[in-house]
Amino acid sequence: MVRRHAFAIAALLLFLASLAIRWPGVAMYDSVRQYDQALSGVYSDWHPPIMARGWALLLPIWPGTAPFFLIQMALWWGGLGLLATVLAGTARRGAAGLILLCGAFPLFLGWQTVILKDAQMAACLTAAVALHAAWSLRGRSVPKGVWGLIALLVAYATLVRGNAAFATVPLVLALAHWGGVRRWWVRAGLIIAGIVAVLAISPILNHKAMGAEASHNDRALPLWDIVAITHRAHLTNPPGITPALWAEMEKRGCYAPYFWNPYGEEQQCGAIGDALAFDPDAGGQLMRDWVRTVSAHPMAYALHRAAHLNTTLRFLVGRGERDAIPPVDSEPNDLGLGKRASLPGRALVWLAAMTSETPLGWPACWLAAGAALLWALGRADTAEARLARALILSALVMSGSFAVASIASDLRYHLWSMIAVALALVIGWTSAEPSRRKAAGAITLVVALVATAAHLFAAPVYVPLPPPKILAH
Repeated sequence: MVRRHAFAIAALLLFLASLAIRWPGVAMYDSVRQYDQALSGVYSDWHPPIMARGWALLLPIWPGTAPFFLIQMALWWGGLGLLATVLAGTARRGAAGLILLCGAFPLFLGWQTVILKDAQMAACLTAAVALHAAWSLRGRSVPKGVWGLIALLVAYATLVRGNAAFATVPLVLALAHWGGVRRWWVRAGLIIAGIVAVLAISPILNHKAMGAEASHNDRALPLWDIVAITHRAHLTNPPGITPALWAEMEKRGCYAPYFWNPYGEEQQCGAIGDALAFDPDAGGQLMRDWVRTVSAHPMAYALHRAAHLNTTLRFLVGRGERDAIPPVDSEPNDLGLGKRASLPGRALVWLAAMTSETPLGWPACWLAAGAALLWALGRADTAEARLARALILSALVMSGSFAVASIASDLRYHLWSMIAVALALVIGWTSAEPSRRKAAGAITLVVALVATAAHLFAAPVYVPLPPPKILAH
């Protein structure tokens, strides 16, 4: 009992230290935009509006980033502290300590202290998993009231990121033991049906229940796929774009497998984006052009998606790829958000930057470790093995979805996947078959070595565009 209390106290101290180091939380560009919506009462669906709506509810109590920062840190350290005390109670004190080290890992903690939908999703799911583990790892059934809290946390996590369903649906199904279903293909069908249902319902909730205006953000994916195929198949122009404008875009180097962003920037390649996707009448035609272009050039499409998946997983890429490091200071704004970083806060981000240039900062290595552990677990049927499988499945489906449904390579998009695998390794490693542990470690090491070689010798995928210049049709 004393040892369990020691881990709870340690989690509390880490919670307080995190608050002190990064108070009152760091606001990125996305955060500033959502806070502005909370102030104005005019909401957009470019970012899921539930976060802005939640911020609006907090405004009368405490404006600024501080309340969300407190909530994120409470969920993060509360969840990890609970999980550590549970493991300590099963005489796995080493695992309990590793859980707290995961929470303090600079790259994870650096991003968790940013007021951001990715951090909120990860914090909610960490707390939800811990609540489940508090009963399941002790061999008890999870009470209905606790399931209600888990459902609330998972629902918010699902709605706060547009693609979070790829993580939350398999996680919940696995935690609920698949409703007794045993056949793998039926389980796969349940995952697909659940994801499709969430993706269908979410826009209705965003627009009807939360009053968000349509920003047509769903058009960015087909837009990017079309221009990518046009580039890779060496076509004269995409549908609706003149050959002259396309030639100018190619000269400027607007396409890269890193992200779609230049097509949304007026002073870069926004003319292409407007003509293909963001004109008010472009929606229906865009989807038809997308299907036709992919169907006509499947190899170019596959190469584009594979190149992007490699980039977003940071596997065979060079050193210094951007968008990996949590921000030191808040985005400049006139809304009163954030303050200048403290020296310990700067040190935390520096450590995060250092780790981001190692295999511990590359999603591909975490996913390889998760897949290897999944194999090593074999048919183990302990509570720890079941929880580890649920976490790994959530990570693999979430990050795997980027093969077809992603438009950018920011590291934070894989934050939950990396955290989920880290927790699974701590919780499930002892349940793995002893004969497979060494092989699982070897597989992970090979992936890490290959990725390291690429980071040492390959050129970065991201290449800055030339100075901005408005393109004419």
